Amino acid sequence: MKKLILLLLLLLIPLKINAIETSARSAILMDIDTNRILYEKNIHEVRSVASISKIMTAVVAIESCKLDDKVIVGDEINDAYGSGIYIKVGEELTLRDLLYGLMLRSGNDAALAIAKYVGGSVDEFVSMMNEKAKDLKMTNTTFNNPSGLDQDKGNYSTAYDMAILTSYAMRLDDYKTITGTKKYTLTTNKNTYSWINKNKLLSLYKYSTGGKTGFTEIAKRTLVSTASKDNINLVVVTLNDGNDWSDHQSLFEYGFNNYTNIKILNKGKLNIYDEKYYSDYELYINNDYSYLIQNNEQNSLLIKYELEKVRNIKSNTKVGIIKVYLGDKIIHEEDIYVKELKKVKKSIFQKIKDWFNSLW
Repeated sequence: MKKLILLLLLLLIPLKINAIETSARSAILMDIDTNRILYEKNIHEVRSVASISKIMTAVVAIESCKLDDKVIVGDEINDAYGSGIYIKVGEELTLRDLLYGLMLRSGNDAALAIAKYVGGSVDEFVSMMNEKAKDLKMTNTTFNNPSGLDQDKGNYSTAYDMAILTSYAMRLDDYKTITGTKKYTLTTNKNTYSWINKNKLLSLYKYSTGGKTGFTEIAKRTLVSTASKDNINLVVVTLNDGNDWSDHQSLFEYGFNNYTNIKILNKGKLNIYDEKYYSDYELYINNDYSYLIQNNEQNSLLIKYELEKVRNIKSNTKVGIIKVYLGDKIIHEEDIYVKELKKVKKSIFQKIKDWFNSLW
């Protein structure tokens, strides 16, 4: 048997809401932490995405756990063309160095060197990219190469899928550090390099935290960027947008000005009004939960506690679930656990007092 307790949260937040538009063929503004979509335009339209494909190249490389391995560049880079970092066959540098060249300068030669080292072959690495896309539920994405060049069949995705990928990537510390770096210098056995990040938003917009540029004749200008302010972390993806630098800043400002990150659940002890079955125990949850809220949603947030009356209670047993609703949509579920309260040993005087009290 379940016991339901409803609690309505009224969030009195005066916010100003403004309309927003972009010149992109496809565009999305998404909350990185919850993947809530704040703005969308043709977000599921499949298009060539050019060099923002390299975000997946970076993710697969980072998760290989080989970033500090020394890589000797091989003949694979002879197949590179377009943008590059101009490394040479026989050059020695770390996989981490190659990732900086990949993300800051969009090096197609770096992409091939990374793919060969991590995957054993470029084809095998591309298979790893597609497998990761499948794991992330990027259902409208196909990678055919590690760089994004259209001449190699091209890489196809959507604004939505690329936002999902970037939200995931920004949870990787190494990715977050690399994509947010403005300048990187290194010396190898053949050359000294100084790479400036092509992502101009790192200088143009003070809240920018990273991103990746892209361009081919088929894809046109593509751009992924991220920004953080007041505990709000956002990602913008635009495909085929000739005004992308401006559009990204406008979308970020829209998000920051019209949403507030509200902490809805606090991990630890739960105090549920009028709950008596577990009065001799402590109910708790393991995680905090926050969500971006607009002012016109302030009366639509509802928390529902569903508790099971468990017999033979043991500590750290799951006894229920919290469901968080925005309107009639469930936006989060959190398990509820129970543990025994520590029993305080009574002194002889307290026992005598309790005995006398029991007589009345």
